[in-house]
Amino acid sequence: MGEIDQELQELNAQIHENPELCYREVKAHQNIVSFFMKHKVSVTPHAFGMDTSFLAEYGKGGRVVTFCAEYDALPDIGHACGHNLIATSSIAAFFGVRAALAATKLPGRVRLLGCPAEEGGGGKIRLIEAGAFTDVDAAIMMHPCPRGIDAKDGISFGSCLAATRYKAVFSGLSAHAGAFPWMGINALDAAALSYSALSMLRQHIRPTDRLNVIIEEGGQSTNVIVDRAVVALGVRSATKQELLHLASRARQCFEGAALATQCTVEYVDEMKPYDDLRSNKALCIAFSEYMESIGRSFACDLQYQFVGGYSTDMGNVSYDVPSFHGNFHIPTKSGQNIHSAGFTDAAQSIEAYKMAIEVARGMAAIGFKLLQDEAFANDVWKSFESDVPR
Repeated sequence: MGEIDQELQELNAQIHENPELCYREVKAHQNIVSFFMKHKVSVTPHAFGMDTSFLAEYGKGGRVVTFCAEYDALPDIGHACGHNLIATSSIAAFFGVRAALAATKLPGRVRLLGCPAEEGGGGKIRLIEAGAFTDVDAAIMMHPCPRGIDAKDGISFGSCLAATRYKAVFSGLSAHAGAFPWMGINALDAAALSYSALSMLRQHIRPTDRLNVIIEEGGQSTNVIVDRAVVALGVRSATKQELLHLASRARQCFEGAALATQCTVEYVDEMKPYDDLRSNKALCIAFSEYMESIGRSFACDLQYQFVGGYSTDMGNVSYDVPSFHGNFHIPTKSGQNIHSAGFTDAAQSIEAYKMAIEVARGMAAIGFKLLQDEAFANDVWKSFESDVPR
């Protein structure tokens, strides 16, 4: 990557310094597309009917490997999930495979797919529906995270939780809180009661389940009986089936609160369900072996799959095509946890950038191996087909 290293650093900084939310990644989209145009790589902006997606491709015939680039940010705290590093590592991996294909003249195609709206917007779900993965033999990406309790450089073979989000909107009846409170129906009471019910439900859920709840709206004045309250709920479980069951149980908490307070309740879905992650064993092994060869250590214990508490729409992709979604550690200080302002700072460091380039080498290695090694490609598909969804 030496010939484009400085440009990649600048692109990484541009994405980090201009955080953009779901489906509004206009600057990131333009900067990445311009980068590819400058290097005379075929790129389609606004791909698959999405304003901030793109598709770059190099090569002819053969198999197809797709590197997934994420570049959306979080409200208020920017790139606290390090998506600038995800985009950078995937771009670097693309150029690595491109160089190998150009040098060897072997058949095969490498793609970089712009994947907007991972932070709750389900961008990859829309891309699946639009056919972005129809002819793909493997989808590959990596995600930065803080270092865990071990000394390894990251995790190759891992999974995550399925997830969804929705809102409960309670409607009551406003009234003068001092003169005629008995004439009102307090929607905030329903919100508070549902919050308590969900807290009690947590006692009776699986260790892999998560219920994260906030009261988003709860009135504007103490002098008015609240006629509208909104509770936002995030639900996570080990599998999509368990997720849908838990989401249904949570909905009963809202129904009960509405009944008890004489309010009505309506629901607003915030995102399509994210699947758990099916890590392809063959890809994970190959990645860990390559990284070991360059002095890096990535956990790949096929007898014990690490399950992170995060969720990603890459999980949906992993049910569609063979997929690799590893995690790599970047240097962090105390308190710089992922989804915090501290991690935003960590994600812009030169050390984090260098680690993203290191893992890009491993991503490129397994991507090119898939394109040129028939036996390995068969192993990847066998692994995918034998991994029966839980």
